[in-house]
Amino acid sequence: MHIAVNVRFLLPGNQLEGIGRFTFETLRRMVQQQPEHTFHFLFDRPFDERYLFGPNVVPHVLPPPARHPLLWVAWFEGAVARWLRRHRPAVFLSPDGYTTLRTRVPRVTVLHDLAFEHFPQDVGRLVLRYYRYFTPRFARAAERLVAVSEATRQDIVQTYGVAAEKISVVYNAADAHFQPQPPAVQQAVRERYAAGKDYFLFVGALQPRKNLVNLLRAFDAFKAATGSSAKLLVVGRTAWKAGPIFEVYQQLQHRHDVHLTGRVTDTELVELYAAALATCYVPYFEGFGIPIIEAQACHSPVITSNCSSLPEVAGDAACFVNPFSPESIAAGLQRVWESGEYRQHLVALGQRNVGRFNWNDSARRLWAEVERAARG
Repeated sequence: MHIAVNVRFLLPGNQLEGIGRFTFETLRRMVQQQPEHTFHFLFDRPFDERYLFGPNVVPHVLPPPARHPLLWVAWFEGAVARWLRRHRPAVFLSPDGYTTLRTRVPRVTVLHDLAFEHFPQDVGRLVLRYYRYFTPRFARAAERLVAVSEATRQDIVQTYGVAAEKISVVYNAADAHFQPQPPAVQQAVRERYAAGKDYFLFVGALQPRKNLVNLLRAFDAFKAATGSSAKLLVVGRTAWKAGPIFEVYQQLQHRHDVHLTGRVTDTELVELYAAALATCYVPYFEGFGIPIIEAQACHSPVITSNCSSLPEVAGDAACFVNPFSPESIAAGLQRVWESGEYRQHLVALGQRNVGRFNWNDSARRLWAEVERAARG
């Protein structure tokens, strides 16, 4: 069987974030689990050889590079549609939420979230127009839909009226290299990043939905209330509409205790999780929330939001807070900071919870949806 795959998020030389990570981890395993099938990887630019996961992968570069709504249309409705019409694979798999309407090839489309439907102010006007026009049509045109959480599955059903039986859930996971680190490594990390002090950790792109404005305000209130010497490390690239984050940062009374690291390597990220007093990940909307389980795999206590998919992913293994309330977040920080016993309780629960998620299982589940689509 020949399978075409949109791999636009496997960018050369870039570290992978949520959707890119899902694409990488599931496809790498799927290619290896299904050696008798041929996978045609459709790139939108010159590719990194490390993304050719086996001899049964055939790469194709289809211009133009699609990083703007107008170019999304040109790529998916033009270049990809033409390629599919010419080659007629059994299935077109798209793990990033985008697909094409101009094909009769059965489609399997992964939708990670519908955040733009609930918080339209968080994306640009042209991007919003594209999402609102195409995403419901993508959902209805697909032979099979995949959601990365039950929360997202229910959101698709309720928002677009898609039949629940058309949608399957395929979770994200934490890769095997996310592991606890020895005390000496943890101390070295604290010395390097936090002047030897304890620190709370945030991991994610700097954009509105990640709720850094309220996290920063909460951290300032926590510092004022407790006099703690703890720091806050914010790890991630500056994405879109990040201006308010930096405005609030400049206004903080304890700004000198907040460190914006930018991106770090995968090795550094593991060490940062493992040495953290706690990982504080409090988006107000999330399709899954990979940092939760990465942190738990590294034995970091987790503070997270009590809404959208986050309770589903964290299970009973997190300190839950109201992301819309800086006071609630600050109370969570204080509770975790004050009690070593509570932190150890969260670590123990996290070790159990993270076992629910496995990339090998996710790859097999995604392949099952490809087979279902191929059968029609």
